[in-house]
Amino acid sequence: MMFSQRKPIALPADAPPQLLVVVDTEEDFDWHAPPDRANNGVASMLHIDRVQTICNDYGLAPCYVVDYPVASQPDGYRLLKQYFSAGQCEIGAHLHPWVNPPFDEPVTVANTYPGNLPMALEREKLRILRDQIAEVFGAVPTTYKAGRYGFGPHTEETLAALGFEIDVSVCPPFDHRGDGGPDYRAFSADPFWFGASRCLEIPLTGALVGRAGQYARPLYDAAQRAKRFKAPGILARLGLVDRLVLSPEGFAFNDHKRLTEFLLKQGVRTFTWSFHSPSVLPGCTPYVRNERDLQQFLERFKRFFDYFFNELGGQATTPTRLKAQWESLQ
Repeated sequence: MMFSQRKPIALPADAPPQLLVVVDTEEDFDWHAPPDRANNGVASMLHIDRVQTICNDYGLAPCYVVDYPVASQPDGYRLLKQYFSAGQCEIGAHLHPWVNPPFDEPVTVANTYPGNLPMALEREKLRILRDQIAEVFGAVPTTYKAGRYGFGPHTEETLAALGFEIDVSVCPPFDHRGDGGPDYRAFSADPFWFGASRCLEIPLTGALVGRAGQYARPLYDAAQRAKRFKAPGILARLGLVDRLVLSPEGFAFNDHKRLTEFLLKQGVRTFTWSFHSPSVLPGCTPYVRNERDLQQFLERFKRFFDYFFNELGGQATTPTRLKAQWESLQ
């Protein structure tokens, strides 16, 4: 069991929607290759201003959840320190175990999910990352995102022991069991409190959208088993069920709008715009391969932010602001 004492957060139906930005801030590695401890370059971080500037224009303070290569190399953290000092962002922790000391585990795909590690090793890796971030930024991080969304059976206890108060690891409706990860199909985009220490979970904004309704999950699961026949794409084109995420990586504005309107009707009022930092440099992720892709990637920020703030009357927020706001309602 990943989360104990789960308690949903009831928000007023007429509450304005709130948007936060969470950036998986990490090294540049080959997404199609096996994990490799030697791949820890951070050249893309020299261009993170491409998204920070857009966020500044809309009054958004991104939460950069940074991993060890970013937090331990000047090229990785130089610009982030400027933004953090100016109050333009928040800094959290993002644990990529294979490039985070101590290096006591074999490098396997299953071990790239930090929640699969022995409890003592998961905790020591995160302690070292927490302390490295605190040394560089002068503040102890309280927001955590597991690398590859790999929250595990001991992660809750680890977060409480190390002083983390917010988790952003849950990614509905994905199932990562195929290579050893967790299954989030039963989770929704709604935030919740968990644990004896009342940690806040803010899930990634994703859902199965379409006319299938209550049959969306079994229908999509069946389509996944028939991927060689392109079944998921067929269901999406028929409008029955489509797996959408509020991200500029692989999803267009129409996807973002459909997902947002679908979730608003369900009562969701908290939305997370998420992406990986290497996408700001062409060639570092499958989503941005060239300059044309980059321009489309950045344009998706502007189109969705215009829609969210101007058409929906949404508000900008951050993980720590949300936690303070919801604690005041208790």
